[in-house]
Amino acid sequence: MALPIVAVVGRPNVGKSTLFNKLIGQRLSIVEDTPGVTRDRIYSKCEWRGREFMVVDTGGIEPDTDDVILAQMRRQAEVAIHRADVIVLVTDVRCGVTANDYAVADMLQKSGKPVVLAVNKCDTIGEPPLELYEFYNLGIGEPFPISSQHGHGTGDMLDEILKYLPETDAEDYDEDCIKVAVIGKPNAGKSSLINKIAGEERVIVSDIAGTTRDATDTVVENEQGKFVFIDTAGIRKKSRITERVEHFSVLRAYMAVDRADVCIIMIDAQTGFTEQDSKVAGYAHEQGKASIIAVNKWDLIEKDTNTMKEFQEKLEKDFSFMSYVPFVFISAKTGQRVNKLFEMIHFVANQNAIRISTGTLNDVLAYATTRVQPPSDKGRRLKIYYMTQVSTKPPTFVTFVNRADLFHFSYQRYIENQIRTTFGLTGTPIRFVIRERGGGDQ
Repeated sequence: MALPIVAVVGRPNVGKSTLFNKLIGQRLSIVEDTPGVTRDRIYSKCEWRGREFMVVDTGGIEPDTDDVILAQMRRQAEVAIHRADVIVLVTDVRCGVTANDYAVADMLQKSGKPVVLAVNKCDTIGEPPLELYEFYNLGIGEPFPISSQHGHGTGDMLDEILKYLPETDAEDYDEDCIKVAVIGKPNAGKSSLINKIAGEERVIVSDIAGTTRDATDTVVENEQGKFVFIDTAGIRKKSRITERVEHFSVLRAYMAVDRADVCIIMIDAQTGFTEQDSKVAGYAHEQGKASIIAVNKWDLIEKDTNTMKEFQEKLEKDFSFMSYVPFVFISAKTGQRVNKLFEMIHFVANQNAIRISTGTLNDVLAYATTRVQPPSDKGRRLKIYYMTQVSTKPPTFVTFVNRADLFHFSYQRYIENQIRTTFGLTGTPIRFVIRERGGGDQ
């Protein structure tokens, strides 16, 4: 189910990123002035009163002249109008209503999209400042006094946003339908793969990077089962994103990952592994998705007996943080090994949804701790009392211990490897949740 999008727009330095961070509850948008510290991810899920939506920080570039400021704001607003379900216009009570605020408010008003007006930097509790009433002049409804820094007033603003959010009905795909996101950098062959699978030109294919703007669903049914393939715009390097609309293409790609059961990470065999591949794979890993790495354009590579083996060994090093992921070498153009993909998708989806009984799990744990003793520090040794699986997609295990600080990452990795050796769990990340229990070091 695709979540509604709430875009935060406004001129530079009104507090958009601070508001964004406050809403999502963590610091994704860096608000310092240090060059190069801004994270790529400018969007995240937000939950309020049981409703989830994606909030997008449109950012703000500090231009040299007022004219450029207006142009930048206009671009932000245009894209927000195009993609967002609700727009939050952030203004600054200390500056009052500026000419640029009027211009953007006028544009948003004409769009017909719901707009919530947030007047930031109202940092004192109590009666709103008299300056607030000036913002009624923008003509886009009631101004909500907020403090991005302290969080004052954001609850009322969020209540207003909820009024305008579209209903997020469940997708009308069958329960047994596996949703597959095809992700990767531009021009890796994602659309070509989907067209080959579908047997028709379902998605526009072009050598121009960024041709595919939107996520597109393609339903396929064969002897392996039912599949929904979600094609996305390629995730491109931030420095090359020249159009603000590209930010939303990136957003949609990551939202496709959120929707998916399985992610196919497309690698261009001619280009090899890139930093962008690492980022997109990293996002799928963070979200706990079953994944497959598909090396495309393999038909264009000159080969000898060991070419595939050497290529895979290099990729395994590049993707060392996803050591559980299987590889398949394909050609979307010729169809080479494309059929094998369906088997792999089905297999890793089942691995991602596997459930292991507590008894069996603790037998493995007992064997592992006997084989390699848990670590100790200053005479105090880690004791692992028991482990139980609490959820799937990905398989998540709660481990009860005497001291969480003694359960070092290296020993967690050892336990993980023992579980994988016993149960397989190919293609899926696994999660550990560590809980301390009474008993001290006895």
